[in-house]
Amino acid sequence: MKNFPMFLRMSGRRVVICGGGTEAARKTRLVLKTEAEIVIVAEDLDPELVGLVASGRATHLTQAAPDTFANCALCFIATGEEETDLAFAALARAAGAVVNVVDRPEHCDAFTPSVVDRDPVVVAIGTEGMAPVLGRSIKTDIEVMLDPRLGAFAALAGRLRDAVAEKIAPAARRAFWEWAFTGAAFDKHRKGDEHAAADMLKAAIAQGQAPETKGRISLVGAGPGARDLLTLRAVRRMQEADVIFYDRLVDPDVLELARRDADRIYVGKEVGAHAWPQDKIDALIVAEAAKGLRVVRLKSGDPSIFGRAAEEIAAARAAGIEIEIVPGITAASAAAAAMTRPLTERGETDTFVITTGTCRPADAAPDWTPLARPGTTMAFYMAVDRAAQIEAHLLASGVPGDCPVEVVSSATTARERCLTTQLDGLAQALERNQMTSPAILLVRYAKGHAAMAQRPVAVS
Repeated sequence: MKNFPMFLRMSGRRVVICGGGTEAARKTRLVLKTEAEIVIVAEDLDPELVGLVASGRATHLTQAAPDTFANCALCFIATGEEETDLAFAALARAAGAVVNVVDRPEHCDAFTPSVVDRDPVVVAIGTEGMAPVLGRSIKTDIEVMLDPRLGAFAALAGRLRDAVAEKIAPAARRAFWEWAFTGAAFDKHRKGDEHAAADMLKAAIAQGQAPETKGRISLVGAGPGARDLLTLRAVRRMQEADVIFYDRLVDPDVLELARRDADRIYVGKEVGAHAWPQDKIDALIVAEAAKGLRVVRLKSGDPSIFGRAAEEIAAARAAGIEIEIVPGITAASAAAAAMTRPLTERGETDTFVITTGTCRPADAAPDWTPLARPGTTMAFYMAVDRAAQIEAHLLASGVPGDCPVEVVSSATTARERCLTTQLDGLAQALERNQMTSPAILLVRYAKGHAAMAQRPVAVS
């Protein structure tokens, strides 16, 4: 590390911007978020800077003098002319200011980081001037992960610090703050109920301790595979979790988003070898939540679609445990994206149906006849091993043999494979191309296709 990162106190201090163009305006925008006095040195000003000076937030000087840099904490130089830049830098350094010359890292005392602002929470990302584009990319990732209301909640906590110090014993303060920033109060604040969040914090302070932590179960959708397709809420629940129960289809990269000290328990079900029956999983997640732990039941795709969520919800409610569903991107959406085709198409497919090829061992196969209607896209889950049965059933229901079928295996992962075929011969095409589970079969029975199939053939 060649540069030492530090946050400077700016109130009552001066920042001098040398230059009046676009780059100077960008640096001025950053400084505006502080309480510093802003002085702009340039003969001509960008319209944005003209407005800033007119508002009284900045002072404009056409020439710099030695006293221009008095009490100057930082000087940004962006004239675009090297000789002029270096002259300004010499004046600023003589006054003891830290200098940043825009786009000239060899002449800089300090580099401007990419900033994520959740005042009073501020994250700065630096690359020592080597890769500013990378810094901005990392900033985007962090912007996405930090809740927009985090700063307001941190400010509220700061206003209550003295009360916490007075009412809560030193040994209990860490537990209080952990509860404050990961518990129900912050949840309320994130949802926009700031008054309820403040009331919860104040009630806990009055009681002299954080309330007893109640367990919670979150049924979290891990999406189709790629970890960057998880929702922000899914990532947050994983980072809050004390224990995570995950399926065999959850990608290892997704688990890396979890808290390092969270317990991770595999409860996957291999096809034909159900080592983890559903009732055992239900009992386990309820037992862990009953200990006051935050439990995540991590499921591939969306928990509400063939994810056995109903059984887990019933078990939690029977035990009086709070439970929620955090939806995920389902495999059918990922399969359509892999083919760069929408699931519905105006005028052609106005109905989208999700069904399964596999039910419980004792159950009869689903009745797909009502689905076989013109204008319908049918997404078959867990259906590779039932392809011959599906093919025969749909053909018997009147779906044309040349109806297009798209098959996507392991969508969004490095193992993704796509196949375009037709309904007549579907099972053979899957076997010939060695398409295996997990895969989605998308049967597109478009209105136009149905009309063509029903059109009488002219006889000459």
